[in-house]
Amino acid sequence: MALLSVIRRWAFRDGMSIREITRRTGLSRNTIRKYLRSDAVEPKFEVVVRPSKLDPYAERLSGWLKTETTRSRKQRRTGKQIHADLVALGYDGSYSRIAAFIRTWKADRQVQEQTTGRGTFVPLVFMSGEAFQFDWSEDWAILGGERVKLQAAHTKLSHSRAFIVRAYPLQTHEMLFDAHQHAFRVLGGVPRRGIYDNMKTAVDRIGTGKARQVNARFAAMASHYLFEPEFCNPASGWEKGQVEKNVQDARRRLWQRLPEFPDIDALNLWLEEQCIAEWTQIPHGNLPGTVADVWAREVSNLMKPGRPFDGFVEHTKRVSPTCLVHFDRNRYSVPASFANRPVSLRIYPERIVVVAEGQRVCEHARVIDRTHRSPGRTIYDWRHYLAVVQRKPGAMRNGAPFTELPDAFRQLRQQLLSRLGGDREMVDILALVLQHDEQAVLCAVELALEAGVATKTHILNILHRLVDGKAASVTPIDAPQALVLRREPQADVGRYDTLMKEVRHAS
Repeated sequence: MALLSVIRRWAFRDGMSIREITRRTGLSRNTIRKYLRSDAVEPKFEVVVRPSKLDPYAERLSGWLKTETTRSRKQRRTGKQIHADLVALGYDGSYSRIAAFIRTWKADRQVQEQTTGRGTFVPLVFMSGEAFQFDWSEDWAILGGERVKLQAAHTKLSHSRAFIVRAYPLQTHEMLFDAHQHAFRVLGGVPRRGIYDNMKTAVDRIGTGKARQVNARFAAMASHYLFEPEFCNPASGWEKGQVEKNVQDARRRLWQRLPEFPDIDALNLWLEEQCIAEWTQIPHGNLPGTVADVWAREVSNLMKPGRPFDGFVEHTKRVSPTCLVHFDRNRYSVPASFANRPVSLRIYPERIVVVAEGQRVCEHARVIDRTHRSPGRTIYDWRHYLAVVQRKPGAMRNGAPFTELPDAFRQLRQQLLSRLGGDREMVDILALVLQHDEQAVLCAVELALEAGVATKTHILNILHRLVDGKAASVTPIDAPQALVLRREPQADVGRYDTLMKEVRHAS
């Protein structure tokens, strides 16, 4: 470029001959004439097209790259995976050639999108209390000394940009409902609209345009909190760009400096405190003040959340002959009266409730296995099997549910089963919890063990005394003395000696 400028100045401004220019530059006369005749200020060089080993696969590779753009970001193949697939088809070239092809293809596609209007965006502005945005992300934490993959629920107010992050083990309906409940509690209310992507827990089927077949339980939650759900176009995450950016910022602000926690409840408490603290540190950007300042003004425009939504997911199950229901590879016990009958399981994030005939039958703490390697766990409640062992007392000896008895019951069981008929006696003692307070029965067993008289009769005697004593202490009887002696008799043992002398024996 610089040499061409010098040649043009020498020829057109200074009138120098082509011969002299050739002598000074060392270029041929034909080259000098070509530069001067072209009347161009920039040199143009022909690009030599050389054959490449990738040419027979170029069309196939372009089709692959176009298909990859329709997949989600986590499911797309990398350049090295594409190179391995081409090698399997017979390509023997290098990976760098494929990488250069991918870069050129993406650059051409970007230019094409900008030409057709795609790739350009319009800045959005939201009114106070108008909308919130929701999204999921995957992150890692150390819980109880173990590194665990968690699902983080991000909720962000579109106007004030106040946000809350909460961790869950799964991205299921009950977790989604619980995330909304805590988000509205922390954010101080409910906006009028909620902006989502087309997640499976909310959308059953995507129609044309904005038409969506919304999940029934998700629609019930939206109706409960009185907000209108709105869903983005497929693969158009920029339509909820605020919460998308919040996912990236949360990894830097929260997850990268995450300490260890004993359980997920402690983690969520820490995340909530950190999010609220971040509001006071982050400037809003479009409005004066921090996020906390703008949020304080927006709270008055939010709808009050009211009572929490009963966010359970219901499944119909049949109780097995062993009084168990199966869910998510785990088994939970049910009272024996419902064996071989259908019941409903209401699944919550932290518990499972069994419902039958419109009544709540029992409840268990939910077990979630994140590794999916074990065959599952069985959670027993020994009280559910009392009706069975009353008919089959021999099951007391090796019954699996009775390995989890309290310590006093286990000691009593060990002593009674060594006697003849002790299994029946042990069943009768355990059945007392159906009629009396369990703690009172347990206390009576402990007192009997301390006294060294571990029998059913003795335990019943102690239990009745405990129950009667408790009733007397609650409602004491204040009975006044009806008759009062004016002169109380004095103890005189000598009177008995006098009486003995007067006794006459028959001859």
